[in-house]
Amino acid sequence: MCEKIENIDLVAQRKLLKDRGICVVIPTFNNVGTIIDVVNRSKKQCDDVIVVSDGANDGTLDKLKEIDSIEVVILDKNRGKGTALKYGFKKALEKGFSYAITIDADGQHFPEDIPNLLNANIEQPGAIIIGERKDLDKMERSAGSKFANKFSNFWFFVQTGRKLKDTQTGFRLYPLMKLKGLSLLTSRYEAELELLVFASWHGVKIFSTPVNVYYPPKAERVSHFRPAFDFTRISILNTVLCILALLYAVPLKMFRFFIKLGITMYGMSFFILSSLFVLTPIVMCIATFGKDKKKEQQIRLILHWFARFIMVWHGVPQVKFRSFNPTKESFETPAIIICNHQSHLDILALMSQMENVVFMTNNWVWNSPLFGYVIRKAGYILATNGVESAEQQIKSHLENGVNVVIFPEGTRSKDCSIMRFHSGAFHLAKSLNVDVISAILYGAGKVLPKNVNMIQSGVIELHFDARIKIDKSKTMRKVASEMRNYYQNRYSEISNRVERNV
Repeated sequence: MCEKIENIDLVAQRKLLKDRGICVVIPTFNNVGTIIDVVNRSKKQCDDVIVVSDGANDGTLDKLKEIDSIEVVILDKNRGKGTALKYGFKKALEKGFSYAITIDADGQHFPEDIPNLLNANIEQPGAIIIGERKDLDKMERSAGSKFANKFSNFWFFVQTGRKLKDTQTGFRLYPLMKLKGLSLLTSRYEAELELLVFASWHGVKIFSTPVNVYYPPKAERVSHFRPAFDFTRISILNTVLCILALLYAVPLKMFRFFIKLGITMYGMSFFILSSLFVLTPIVMCIATFGKDKKKEQQIRLILHWFARFIMVWHGVPQVKFRSFNPTKESFETPAIIICNHQSHLDILALMSQMENVVFMTNNWVWNSPLFGYVIRKAGYILATNGVESAEQQIKSHLENGVNVVIFPEGTRSKDCSIMRFHSGAFHLAKSLNVDVISAILYGAGKVLPKNVNMIQSGVIELHFDARIKIDKSKTMRKVASEMRNYYQNRYSEISNRVERNV
C-alpha cells in the first residue's frame, strides 16, 4: 500500500489527496451560519472543494462568493440531500476525481479528520470509508436522532448481512466509479443508506474509521428532518429494499462467490497441472539428457517462457499484469536485482521479464513438492543462512552472466507496506562490485493476499528502474535504509496512480 501519513505537513497532505484523486463535496441547504467555517476548514485540508447549494435562500450563496477557488453547484430549488449528493458526485467525476469525501455543512464534522479518511483510503483503496462518530451515545441528541441511527443500522444489517455502527454519518469517502444505483437514489436523507446498501450488494468493501463530532446547543441547530413523514417514507423504502435483497442481492452475492471460487480453482488447477505435467517433465529431460554446461541456462529459459505464459499470454484470471522498463534494461550485464516482496506471484512476475535469472528462496519454495525440483535444477539459491553465506554461489552466477534476485525485506507484509530492508544484498553488490537494479512490484499482494486462498481481481505492475552503483563511502545499513525510503516513495507514486481507478 501507499505509506500512511504520519506527521506530514498540510502541503504534503493536500498533494497526496490530489495525487489520489480525492476532493471534498459539501451539500448545503440554508446553513448560512456555519457554511463559511466548514468550507474554509475543508480547504485548509484539501485543495479541491465542491459545494452543492441545494436551493439555499438564506444568503448562503452570497457567503460562498467570498471564498476563492471552490466549485459551487447551484440547484434552483431544494431537492433534498440525495439529489445534492448526486450533483456533487457528477461534478467531481467531470473534473476527473476518483474519490469524494462528503462533509455536512452544519458544522458537526471536523474537516481536520480528513487525514483519518485518507489513511483508511490508503489501507483500503476502492472501498467506501465511513467516518464513525466517536462517543455518539454520550452526545446530547434528540430521541429521534438516536432512534434514526439505530433504525438505519438495523435495516442495513437485514439488507446486507453486514454490521455498521454508524450508517447515518454524513462524513464519508466514496469511490466514485464504484457507486451503484445513483439513478435510483431517493432525494432525501435515506439516500446515504441506499448508497451503502447498493454498494454492499455489488461487492464494494465498506470500512469505518473514527472521527470527532460536535453537536451545537439545541437553539443553534439547523435540521430539515420531519420525524413522522420521514420515518414513514424510510420504512416504505426499507421494505422495498428488503424485497430486493431477497430477489436480487442474495442471488448476486452467491453468483459472485461461485465465480470467484471457480476462477481460483481454475487458476490454481491450471498452474498445478501445467507445473506437474508440462514443466517438470521438460526440466527432468533437460537435467537427464542435456549438456552439463547448458542445463541450468536451458532450464532458466524454460522457466522464463513458462512464467511469461502464466502472467502475460494466458494471464491470471481477472488480473491485469503490466511491466514497465523505461530505460530498456536488457539484463545482459549481470546485476543484483532487488524487489519488494508481496506474494507467491512475485517470482512469476519477475521471471516473466528476464530469461537468465536466479532467485534467493526460502525453505518453503526450495522444498516445495510442486516446483522445488525445478528451481533447484535451475540453480536457485537457498537463503536459509542469510545472503552473505551464499556469496560464493552468487559470485559464480554473476561471473557466468546470470542475474540474481534478492528480496531485501526477507519476508512479506500482510498489508503490502515496504518493510525494513536488510543490508545483505548491498554488502554483496559492494563486495562483488556489481550494479543494483531496483524492481518495484505493486498489486501482487492484493491479488493473492497473505493467508488468503482466493484470487482477487486487480492490477499487478512491475517497474524496473535504472541500475545504480553502490556508494561505498556509506555503511551498507545506511544504503539499505535509503533504498527502503526510495522504495516507499516509488511505491506511493505507483499506488496513488493505480488506486485512482480501482
